[in-house]
Amino acid sequence: MTMMPDFRGGDALANSIYRISLSSEVDLEGWRDHARRLLQAGIAPEQVIWTVEGRGTGGELDLSPPAALPEKSSDQIARQVRISKTLLSLINTGLLHSNEDRFDLAYRLLYRSQSVPALHRNPADADVLKLNRYAKAIRRDIHKMHAFVRFRKIGASEGREQFVAWFEPDHHITEAVAPFFRNRFTGMDWLIVTPRASIAWDGQKLSVGPGGCKEDVPQEDVVEAEWRTYYANIFNPARVKINAMKSEMPMKYWKNLPEAELIPSLLEQAGARVKAMVAHTPDDMLFDPRMDETVANLPTSLDQLYALLEQQPDAPKDKFSDRLIRGIGPDHADIMIIGEQPGDQEDREGRPFVGPAGQLLDRAFAEAHIDRQQTFLTNAVKRFKYTQRGKRRIHETPNVGEINYYRWWVEQEIRLVDPKLVVALGATAARSLTGKPVKIARHRGEILSGADGRSILITVHPSYLLRIPDEQGRQVEYAKFVRDLEAAAAFARQGRAP
Repeated sequence: MTMMPDFRGGDALANSIYRISLSSEVDLEGWRDHARRLLQAGIAPEQVIWTVEGRGTGGELDLSPPAALPEKSSDQIARQVRISKTLLSLINTGLLHSNEDRFDLAYRLLYRSQSVPALHRNPADADVLKLNRYAKAIRRDIHKMHAFVRFRKIGASEGREQFVAWFEPDHHITEAVAPFFRNRFTGMDWLIVTPRASIAWDGQKLSVGPGGCKEDVPQEDVVEAEWRTYYANIFNPARVKINAMKSEMPMKYWKNLPEAELIPSLLEQAGARVKAMVAHTPDDMLFDPRMDETVANLPTSLDQLYALLEQQPDAPKDKFSDRLIRGIGPDHADIMIIGEQPGDQEDREGRPFVGPAGQLLDRAFAEAHIDRQQTFLTNAVKRFKYTQRGKRRIHETPNVGEINYYRWWVEQEIRLVDPKLVVALGATAARSLTGKPVKIARHRGEILSGADGRSILITVHPSYLLRIPDEQGRQVEYAKFVRDLEAAAAFARQGRAP
């Protein structure tokens, strides 16, 4: 990294004050341009005042004219300022925070990083600590907006349904989340109004406009009653943890959620409903209880989970490849697909579902209108088990002990991805979820409730379809498989529908 040259040769330059006015609270490009010029000129953070057009000054009156930035010399141009990509990414996230000191904080870190290149790696530094807090708050705010925006239908035009939603984020994230909603709700026209800004999608382009107020948005639509009925039916009283629920779904969002008005009465009825569930529990439960786990020691990310798994010395090794095949997909997906185990091609490429069975799955996804890029795919057993025959590696089915070994890890994947629906492909995947042998034909295509209340759909594995020798029989079974995936897609849409 290039050290910053000292361009403050004169007292006049060193004592000058530079007042930078940005065009808006989210003028990140303007901030970056000015910050680059200030750094190249060697302007210290205490000489810079960052303001935003239209922002109040808190009653302070400053009549002193701002100093003009010095012109670049040839020496400055030769000595370019370099910034760590990690720090720049952290700053770009932190600049969406609502605290007005964020521009000063970000520039101060950039300035200091010129002489301390690894500054952003010091968790004890006060500026680094504050910026990380800001970035964490932004990521949480974005996650909440993804989860708690509720659309209301206002009509249709040229065959496209039109929806509008109101949301109140804590920070300046509205423009940042626009691509997420465009990708998630491409097939409909929508408008999301927030106090600071609004975003809209018309099937062709994203638009950004001024903010509004809650009264601008309808508070009821024709599907509201259906949504409340659906929520009441999926509410699981056995899993109610009020503090955890309020942490994940803070009460400030309740006023915008149609289902929230049901929560008090559902909580009141929870005890009686649990007793009724226990009284009617059949002896031949499909799902075993979940495995014991210490909450304080659980992995907090998929990367951490897989890193821990790779370090386990007691993992099954006999006939297994050394290569761990991680799940692939968004950190949070509506649908999670669990296969049996990686195959030869998956082991070679290091990704799940890339062999013949994966190609057939992609074809079925397309027909069932499931976006693979928005779906999390993994396997019940994380390594390829095979028998070597000459140069070929022949797939060998994992035994019960090997399936059970990976069961806890699969549960953690599900917890971290938090899908609305888990789809088990084949007997190995089904056993990993249930802890018992499962007759696929008996439960195929049903939406089941797992031991933790998670919704699960069981169907065949695509490799089963490839093994059917009769072409007509293969087509019939493939059509059934597509219908199972269509049911999964429909269920997931219910959970996120406007």
